[in-house]
Amino acid sequence: MEIFAGDVRDAFGVAAAMRDCQVVFHLAALIGIPYSYQSPDNYVETNIRGTLNILQAARSLNVERILLTSTSEVYGTARFVPITEQHPRQGQSPYSATKIGADAMADAFYHSFGLPLTIIRPFNTYGPRQSARAIIPATVVQALTGKSEIRLGSLHPTRDMVFVSDTIEGFIRIAECDQSVGSDVNIATGREVSIGELIKTILRMTSSEAQIIEDPARIRPAGSEVERLLGCPDRLYDLTGWRPAVSLLEGLEATLRWFREPGRLNHYKADLYNV
Repeated sequence: MEIFAGDVRDAFGVAAAMRDCQVVFHLAALIGIPYSYQSPDNYVETNIRGTLNILQAARSLNVERILLTSTSEVYGTARFVPITEQHPRQGQSPYSATKIGADAMADAFYHSFGLPLTIIRPFNTYGPRQSARAIIPATVVQALTGKSEIRLGSLHPTRDMVFVSDTIEGFIRIAECDQSVGSDVNIATGREVSIGELIKTILRMTSSEAQIIEDPARIRPAGSEVERLLGCPDRLYDLTGWRPAVSLLEGLEATLRWFREPGRLNHYKADLYNV
């Protein structure tokens, strides 16, 4: 592996990093939703301008395939379930608005220049090494460090949780599938769980008797909360035969094993909420 230090907002650096690449996986983004309320301009520069730099470089370098990472957040609260790739886009946070903009830019380059790209839209990926900003590591870290209260955001929304190895397998299969060019493709399980039930499961698995507290600092504005995400994986299955291999319980067990390894919790701050 060759590490190229740079910034996706730097068009020259992006072009240098992509030179001699046949397939490019574009995963660079600012992803924290709470921080997007504070610094939406940074999200525009990174998520939209950064994607434009990737697309421009891919076009000039004649890259064979581009895989752009979108997010289920572009759908907003489900108007129908399961959510297919035809679901309307709803920018309910500055973060999701910039990802919608990035997706639209990619579509424009496909239609205008024939750029061989696919927009991959993972639902809620989780697993070892995930940032503490995400709900599962935030809960696990507080539970394993013996907190008497688990401080979280809203508990009623539902999410479609995809274990990281299944997400990776989806990316690889899409990259190998020429029929996916020009398409948006969900990576989802087709199953949903409420945040509250997810947290209760983790507490049972960690033998924690902590009380769950809804922390106002972690709750999104009412109009910005995405109430329900339940994805339809049919297009991915039809194109590649992909099915999720890891159940939610299996994925949580694997995640907990990783967090319980010596020294892991030292990299997380159970008492600090970072946006």
